[in-house]
Amino acid sequence: MRLLERNADGELVFHEFVGEAPPYAILSHTWATDSNTEVSFQDVNAGTDKSKAGYRKIQFCAEQAAADDLRYFWIDTCCIDKSSSAELQEAINSMYNWYRNSSVCYVYLYDVLDNHSGLEEEDILGSARWFTRGWTLQELIAPRTVRFYTCGWHFVGTKLELRDRLMRITKIPAMLLAGSISSPEFYSVAHRMSWASGRETSRPEDMAYSLMGIFSVNMPMLYGEGDRAFRRLQEEIMKSSYDFSIFAWRYPYSDLTRGIAFASLEDNSNYQPFSMTNKGIQIEAHLVPLRIHAQQEIYAMSCASLSTVGILALLRPSHG
Repeated sequence: MRLLERNADGELVFHEFVGEAPPYAILSHTWATDSNTEVSFQDVNAGTDKSKAGYRKIQFCAEQAAADDLRYFWIDTCCIDKSSSAELQEAINSMYNWYRNSSVCYVYLYDVLDNHSGLEEEDILGSARWFTRGWTLQELIAPRTVRFYTCGWHFVGTKLELRDRLMRITKIPAMLLAGSISSPEFYSVAHRMSWASGRETSRPEDMAYSLMGIFSVNMPMLYGEGDRAFRRLQEEIMKSSYDFSIFAWRYPYSDLTRGIAFASLEDNSNYQPFSMTNKGIQIEAHLVPLRIHAQQEIYAMSCASLSTVGILALLRPSHG
């Protein structure tokens, strides 16, 4: 892991650590639309980092880390050499753990003003672009300690203090945000997938890659594969889980030819694992007939998970 330190002369210095890293702070932020304004690994090495607009975030992070008695800090824009595809792949696969192992995560909300009179209201906090990005989902969930700051680095609150407001904004359960539940794996695959709803990434592949840590899977980065990355993510999840809710989703049309519902599950021991074959997915599941109205009938497949049963509904014509 490559960490940053600001030395006595105010210059940024990299330190490489193999294995366990010393205590460090980590920054969560949204990139500028023009990525050239962000400080890169090459900028720090060339000493041109201070000429970039993104240096202000690094300066804030360094000062806050020092105030918290932390010598080192990590920022994605400049601590990864993105010219190396091998290093980028390792970083993306390790990212969730890096956030989880940090002493503190600073969330920088550049578009939340310092003096906004309605700062206490979740609609003001929730309007920040940070809540719409794909990568920031794991950056909210993984760290144990998260602190939110405005554009002028004014403290808003911690993840624990803001948990109810954050739950309303993100739909992530307050118990997970508060640390009462330590891992997102407590929740079904469909439930975790729902947290990413409405979020965006610059590249379509990153929507899948940004969720790997939340599902505890790893896979190679293949930029250029487009939406196929998400199918690969599902395949990796299926290798380590038999949670049928991975197949439960809502069709985006008004006549709803597919749907999802959830109910309590006390015992999932009777559900058999599913597998991928060269002919597709092999599943053994119970089918439960449900009727919507006289013209249509639903056959619902019970979807077992740790805490819920999802209903994957397949509409079929009714024959009386």
